[in-house]
Amino acid sequence: MELDFGPAVREFRDELRDWLAEHLVGEFAEHRGVGGPTDGAAWEVRLAWDRELSAGNWLGVGWPRQYGGRGLGLLEEIVFEYEYARADAPYRATVNALDLLGPMLLAMGDEAQKKRFLPPVLAVEELWGQGFSEPGAGSDLASVRTRAERDGEQWVVSGQKVWTSFGVHADWLYVLTRTDPRSVRHKGLTMLLLPTDQPGVEIRPIRNLAGQDEFAEVFLSDARTGADMVVGEVGQGWRTAMATLGIERGTTLLPQQLTFEREAEVLIGLARERGALDDPMLRRRIVDAWISVRIMRTTNLRTIGELTAGRTPGAQATTAKLYASTRHQRLGHLALELAGPAGQIVGEDYGLDTRQRSLLLSLAETIYGGSSEIQRTIIGERILGLPKEPRP
Repeated sequence: MELDFGPAVREFRDELRDWLAEHLVGEFAEHRGVGGPTDGAAWEVRLAWDRELSAGNWLGVGWPRQYGGRGLGLLEEIVFEYEYARADAPYRATVNALDLLGPMLLAMGDEAQKKRFLPPVLAVEELWGQGFSEPGAGSDLASVRTRAERDGEQWVVSGQKVWTSFGVHADWLYVLTRTDPRSVRHKGLTMLLLPTDQPGVEIRPIRNLAGQDEFAEVFLSDARTGADMVVGEVGQGWRTAMATLGIERGTTLLPQQLTFEREAEVLIGLARERGALDDPMLRRRIVDAWISVRIMRTTNLRTIGELTAGRTPGAQATTAKLYASTRHQRLGHLALELAGPAGQIVGEDYGLDTRQRSLLLSLAETIYGGSSEIQRTIIGERILGLPKEPRP
C-alpha cells in the first residue's frame, strides 16, 4: 500500500526511505521491529537508534522549528509513521515524550516550558513517564488521590502512581495531582511536571507476563517541583489530561496495523506448511484474521482521509482501538494454536519466541490507552446515544 499525497510529500517520503535504508543497518537492522508500548526489549539499542534519528532530524517532524522540530504538517507526520513502520524499525524508546508529553506542551504548555523541555526530548537527553493511573484510579482516572500542596515557590507531591510505561528510565514525570483537597472527581486537579532524581521519588519495576519490566509503580513522598511546572491552569488538570489522552487515542493505528498484517502473513505461511488450510473450520478462522487486518487498514485510511480534509474523524476512529486490540488477541491465540504443542513450550530462562511474546503482550492492549470496557461505554453513550452509565 502506498500513501501518496502529491509531489511535495512524495519528496519527503523518498528522503525518509533513503535515510532509513542507509541507517537501519548493523545492530539496528538486527533489532528490526523490536519493542512496543508494553515491550521494553533491547532498550539500549532502541535508545541508540533514537539518537540516530535525532541526529538525522527525524524526531518531531511536525514540531515547530524553534523547538528543534522540522515544522512540517500533518501529511508528513502520517507518512513518517507509515514509512517508519513499513521499514520495521525499532520501536522508539522516547515514544512517551514524542507522542504524548510533547503534543500536550505544544497545546497547553507555556512558552518557558516549551523552550525548556521540548529540545531535550528531540535530542534524546531527557526521558519521560506518565503519572496518571493509580491503584484506585485506573480507568476511573477522575478518582486520583495523589495530592499536591503549594509551599512557597514549590509544589509538594505525595501519593502513588502505577503502570508507568518505561518508568524506570524516566528523568521526568507528568503527574495528575489533586491540588484542592476538598474537591471531588474531575474538579481540583492539576497537571505537574516532576523530576524523578530526588529523595521523595521511588520507582519500582513491575515484571509482566513476558518477563519484562517496562512498567513501574511510583511512590511519591513529599517530592518537590517548581511552582512554574503546572501545565495549563491550577485546578484544570482534568482538561489537560483529557487533551493528552485525546492525543493518544486519536493517533492513527497505522504502525500497529502494519505489524498485525505481518503477523497475519506469517500465520498464513505457517498454516500452509502444516496443511491447516485443509481444515474448513481453521481455514475460516484464518480468513477471518486476514479480513480483520484489512478492516484495520480501511479504518485507518478513512480516518486519515478525514484528518487531511480538516474534518473531525467519524465513528470508526472511536471504534478502531477496541477493534484492533480484541482482534490482535484472537490473532495471537490462533497463531499459538497452529504452532501446536511447541507453542506451549518456552526456552531456557523463560525464552519466549515471537508468537508467544506477541500474544502475552497483546493481553494488555485491551487495557492500556483506555480499557475495552471504557471504550464500549464511550461508543454506547457518544455514538449510539444509549443511556449513560450510573455515576457515583
